[in-house]
Amino acid sequence: MQATITPSKVSGAICIPPSKSMAHRAIICASLAKGRSIIEHVEYSKDILATMDGMRKLGAIITQEHDRLIIDGIQDFHCESDEVFCNESGSTLRFFIPIFSLCHQTLTFTGAGRLLQRPQKVYEDIFHEQGLYFSQNDKGITIKESLKPGEYHIKGDISSQFISGLLFTLPLLSKDSILHIEPPFESRSYVDLTLEMLELFGVHVSYKDDHTLWIPGNQSYQPHDYRIEGDFSQLAFFAVLAAISSDLDVTGIRHSSAQGDKAIISILKDFGAKIEEIEDGYHISKSSLHGCVIDLANCPDLGPILCVLAMYAQGETIIQNAQRLRIKESDRIAAMEEELRKFGVDIHSNEDTIFIKECTHPICKETLSGHNDHRIVMALSVALLCSEQSGTIEGAQAISKSYPTFFEDVTRIHGKVECA
Repeated sequence: MQATITPSKVSGAICIPPSKSMAHRAIICASLAKGRSIIEHVEYSKDILATMDGMRKLGAIITQEHDRLIIDGIQDFHCESDEVFCNESGSTLRFFIPIFSLCHQTLTFTGAGRLLQRPQKVYEDIFHEQGLYFSQNDKGITIKESLKPGEYHIKGDISSQFISGLLFTLPLLSKDSILHIEPPFESRSYVDLTLEMLELFGVHVSYKDDHTLWIPGNQSYQPHDYRIEGDFSQLAFFAVLAAISSDLDVTGIRHSSAQGDKAIISILKDFGAKIEEIEDGYHISKSSLHGCVIDLANCPDLGPILCVLAMYAQGETIIQNAQRLRIKESDRIAAMEEELRKFGVDIHSNEDTIFIKECTHPICKETLSGHNDHRIVMALSVALLCSEQSGTIEGAQAISKSYPTFFEDVTRIHGKVECA
């Protein structure tokens, strides 16, 4: 799909879609609980559909009613298929591998896009240390046996999805476990989201100290009804658009949210954006913006849209601890460098730091590529809405991975988008 976007003065209010991170966690916990749970305010992106399909294979009965799921949890661990397709969802794959190990079956996890190229060595090492089978090639990842209770050591500067995958699983084992996280502990906020969801579903895990989690065994998930809160990582696109272009209300979120991507609010304020709390959201005003230094360690998903914010801010912006952007759906650093240069942006990087200078007359005269990456497409859409000339993004269908109604929502606030 091509999306042609014309610079537009947006206005009004946008209700932010539900958090994909929280939806993954709620669907998994409800599926692991014996009994019925109701999960409300769900958006059926490709990633969420992959998680729903996998939990159905594990035996959960999941019924869709508009944006509401009725979930009757699994009764025992058995997978009805020897293949579990995770599409392009890194969260789904990394959450599933430990959970599905409890089936004691030979199972192969498959995927699409770059998923099987994304590193999984953390699990490979854990399985091999326990004498368990783990094999990965370009066709899939195969396991055969269950993880064992005990002490686990995991680096804190890798994806928090590995830690969350273990946290879903270890409470179900017969004995207690301890999870040691080697500093620096990055993306701690995502681990805390997992702990918050576990607690809601009756599973208790506690910190012994800042880097050690105590996980009692022989626990069981309890049914719980839950409404998914709005997603700060999606709010970021509209918040940046408002700060650069024209005032907007962004609603549908929880001010007290523990989401790490809530950092977008403080980052925008550091850039000079005027932001006012309103009921259920924020009023964000068009502002005079200036570059600053950003630490991306705990909010890597904000990387692409922060590159766009930087191109419209006076002076230079430096984005540090960005290395994990290179192992997402695309190499997001390389992708944003390639595409923003088409606007005339002075942008360069090393392995983990991005340097961006203000672009005074942003005009894109070449077709942009979405790099099969939802966050790249949405970030480039904001760049075009704020620019001086319309432009076209190839591969715009990538938004279906996390936010399938993104372009519809842009048009609701008077952004001009034509899709073909």
